[in-house]
Amino acid sequence: MPSLLVLAAGMGSRYGGLKQLDPMGPNGETVLDYSVFDAISAGFDRVIFVIREDFVDAFKEGIGSRFAGKIAVEYAFQRLDDLPAPFTIPEGREKPWGTTHAVRAARHLIDGSFAVVNADDFYGQNSYVKAFELLSKSTGDQCGLIGFPLVNTLSEHGHVNRGICEVTDEGILKSVEEYVEIGREDSGKVVGQGLDGIRRDILETTPVSMNFWLFPKSFIDDLEDEFISFLGKHGHEPKSECYIPTVVDSLISSGKTTCRVVKTSSSWFGVTYPDDKAYVVASIQDLIQKGVYPAKL
Repeated sequence: MPSLLVLAAGMGSRYGGLKQLDPMGPNGETVLDYSVFDAISAGFDRVIFVIREDFVDAFKEGIGSRFAGKIAVEYAFQRLDDLPAPFTIPEGREKPWGTTHAVRAARHLIDGSFAVVNADDFYGQNSYVKAFELLSKSTGDQCGLIGFPLVNTLSEHGHVNRGICEVTDEGILKSVEEYVEIGREDSGKVVGQGLDGIRRDILETTPVSMNFWLFPKSFIDDLEDEFISFLGKHGHEPKSECYIPTVVDSLISSGKTTCRVVKTSSSWFGVTYPDDKAYVVASIQDLIQKGVYPAKL
């Protein structure tokens, strides 16, 4: 049975606090509450939270306890010093090594296919249904990605980071590159900065990764190889990060995997900045009024 891996170790530095624990629903529900509710409804029976050890008690009490008796809950800890030999923490390094490092933190708990999501992103019910269907039917090493159009993932209150995707007519991912500082300029154009440091125009309809990935168990071994390669090139840098889209893109380029981009009818919304909260709260209330969610989870 597929598992749900939730990346919840981030500090929420731009947001200004632990947004994973910030209430968004009418009865104190967080975005994560709705995500797990949707995952359970879709068929997932196990969730693994990747968190930091320093807020484990608060997380278990505020989040994990809500799902007791509803879904199996496990925890993995993303630690700065959790590195493959012979690598060590470089001088001046303060933060972990990105989303690849976060997924790697759960490597000992992964026993089958799994979906990866961010704790602070609302993906919608249909996204989880599509994810569970693909993972349940998949028998090979193909990966999957729930894709959203860029225009539906922007924030009115600041820049965002997104995995910009190039997709074939058959729905197969050709490449994905992490872009940072994406936002709408005064001219109306959407512009972002690639990993090469160059800012480029991006079409609003471009499919993007919101870190809702679908992986076979074998991906863990490939991820380890890619992370070791990354550390060999950038491990000495105090702020370098290894992103999941970069790993997937490398595996596609080398012919080790293919990745199907799964379209969803769900709307995405998330909280990157404090001013995003009002929109998320209103959106959830609207879904409750439409009968998508009960008034109290």
